[in-house]
Amino acid sequence: MGLKCGIVGLTNTGKTTIFNCFSSNKAEVTNFSFSTDKSNLGTVKVPDGRLYELESFQPTEKIIPTVVDIVDIPGLAKGASEGEGIGNKFLGDLRNTDAIINVLRCFDDENLIHIEGSIDPVRDMELIDFELQVTDLESIDKKIQRMAKLAKTGDKDSKKAIEVLKVYKDHLEEMNPALTAPVSEDDKEYVKDITLLTMKPVLYVCNVDENSAVSGNKYTEAVVKSLEGKDAEVIIIAAQMEAEISELESEEERKEFLEDAGLSEPGVNKLILSAYKLLNLETFFTIGPKEIRAWTIKKGMSAPEAAGVIHSDLQRGFIRAEVIKYNDFVSLGSEQKCKDEGKFHVEGKNYIVGDGDLLNIRFNV
Repeated sequence: MGLKCGIVGLTNTGKTTIFNCFSSNKAEVTNFSFSTDKSNLGTVKVPDGRLYELESFQPTEKIIPTVVDIVDIPGLAKGASEGEGIGNKFLGDLRNTDAIINVLRCFDDENLIHIEGSIDPVRDMELIDFELQVTDLESIDKKIQRMAKLAKTGDKDSKKAIEVLKVYKDHLEEMNPALTAPVSEDDKEYVKDITLLTMKPVLYVCNVDENSAVSGNKYTEAVVKSLEGKDAEVIIIAAQMEAEISELESEEERKEFLEDAGLSEPGVNKLILSAYKLLNLETFFTIGPKEIRAWTIKKGMSAPEAAGVIHSDLQRGFIRAEVIKYNDFVSLGSEQKCKDEGKFHVEGKNYIVGDGDLLNIRFNV
């Protein structure tokens, strides 16, 4: 579905190190502020053990997981929206993403200077939020000006647009994200064309030292406390340690390293899954001897819409979907046994696909 998450943070927070942990496209990591002049793009496989469980019942030539694209935005600085540091051109790269991962520095390192002179992740979080809000206010002001010109010609819809835009403007000026502005779903159409950055959901990642990988530290505690009462998720990752794990050649070595650190899985796996959840995504499967494949859909998609994720022809010529629930398939062991037990369903155009559904689409074009 071409889904993207943008990684942001002040310079020298370790966000590019995190990016490199789960991306095959390695980006340069330095100790110097503003050393990067471009955003990095990586494609991340979404970890899903269900694919390999399905293979134990249906041998196949290849397994294809679903993916999410990650955009590593160069380190920001106070005043980025006004051209400070790397300037605001990279804030524009965020417009093409669906969600934001805000990396906060929660570790001490005297060899890695913090651009603000001290370690304070709550301050850093507020700085990033402010820069995004300023950028959104500029976009809103420009559209209000355009709508005002149209309103003078008697355009009624432009007057309504100005009313809605002013609600967003007031909300942002109170240091709130556009995502929580008190507007109806219909009225959100008036800001879709300007792609507000603070309309995107945010996942906060606390980058800690190795000793804080399991339980966090005083910095992560401050972040969690500052977000109390807000619908926000916080993930703790020791980026440098994760980078070392990702360089190990064998799965056994990686597992042993994790166990020694007191972790059950890489932190980046939790990050990817949290980002997937943040984007309100689900997975359905197609299985066969040629391939077992995971497909990404938005939660609430109908069977024809899910078919369209595979190919537009399947949606256009949709007839029906043959559906088996994942748990039914792995507990019974085969399609035939699912049929015998009444766990094989034929569904029409109104069926809402569930997470883990096994689908076989019947269509005619």
